[in-house]
Amino acid sequence: MLFGKRKRIVNRILIVEDEPLTAFDNENLLGDEGYEVVATLDRFADAVETLDKEQVDLILSDVRLTGERSGIDLAKVAQQRGIPIVFVTGMPPENASELVLGCLLKPYSDRTLKSALAAVERHLAGENARPPKGLTLYPLAES
Repeated sequence: MLFGKRKRIVNRILIVEDEPLTAFDNENLLGDEGYEVVATLDRFADAVETLDKEQVDLILSDVRLTGERSGIDLAKVAQQRGIPIVFVTGMPPENASELVLGCLLKPYSDRTLKSALAAVERHLAGENARPPKGLTLYPLAES
């Protein structure tokens, strides 16, 4: 198809967020944009349990989660499983580039989240992605 939409790499997204309003807003926005939200969770253990049962193409996770384990712990699990993760946080860890595909700084608008997902999609496809303000993308790990 010459002018058609490209096939998405990211279809199924797991949201891991401890702020209920942010989680709810993201879930609705992603659904409206045609993504399948696999689950919206606030705990590390629930996220790992979901990863054991479901196919996930991308994780959007805060660094701070409910409970003792953090988004950093989740990023390490996702990395081992080859699942890209983007931190959606006000304060990315210093070693974020070693753990995740990118970081989207809070607060952000719906428009910025949509643009960020489009940039992540291009980045995963190996294309030059121009991230919106607030999104930092890191080089893809060599397979």
